[in-house]
Amino acid sequence: MTVPASRRAVSSVVADEPGQDGDKPDLAGWMQRLCRAATRELSASGVGMSVISAEGAFSVLACSSPASETIEQLQFTLGEGPCLDAHAFGRPVLTPDLSYPARTRWPGYAPAAMDLGVRAVFAFPLQVGAARLGALDVFREQAGPLPPATLQRALAFTEAAMKALLAAQQRSQLISRSALGVLETAIEDSFLVYQAQGMVQVQLGVSLAEAMVRLRAHAYAEDRPLNDVAADVVARRIVFESDG
Repeated sequence: MTVPASRRAVSSVVADEPGQDGDKPDLAGWMQRLCRAATRELSASGVGMSVISAEGAFSVLACSSPASETIEQLQFTLGEGPCLDAHAFGRPVLTPDLSYPARTRWPGYAPAAMDLGVRAVFAFPLQVGAARLGALDVFREQAGPLPPATLQRALAFTEAAMKALLAAQQRSQLISRSALGVLETAIEDSFLVYQAQGMVQVQLGVSLAEAMVRLRAHAYAEDRPLNDVAADVVARRIVFESDG
């Protein structure tokens, strides 16, 4: 089967992207290079990629920079954002201006992302047919829509990423640091969060929904990933106390 020209071009661009210290091995490292190449090719300030299981477990797979990883992780801490919507609805979520009406759609994520210098976010689901694995997010420091040619380029990067994930799964050569391992880790992290949620419910005498709100609020206030806070709660390094 002939490989589409757009995907061949993306593969070539990623192959030419130099590695950096800290790049992960195997597929995850290739995805990191893809994120950096996409940032440059799409005139973006950063690109992030996350995998999400059918049960809602999540994990950041690759990002173009530590700053982009912070923005990518932010939506999981807050439980809202374009990446989650793109995955849930199976279609791109194009947000050329986070100031409005995005603040109504994501009242937590939109202002927090803007505080980190992001003015526009474009999320593309990683999916082929019924297979849906997550989303690729493009961050920009200036508000405004993606030009048509840039939008098509972003779709080509997204397709290349999804094809790489599926090909690696079919070869059954994924290790703990690659996509399947990340998904497994995400599921474990999700169970950890749910366990912490139950403990906070008991500690505060509140509903499960309120317990999750408290967990996320603590993670956001401390500028820490939700999974890390959950681990501390389960290990009893953090104990929530009732306001009363």
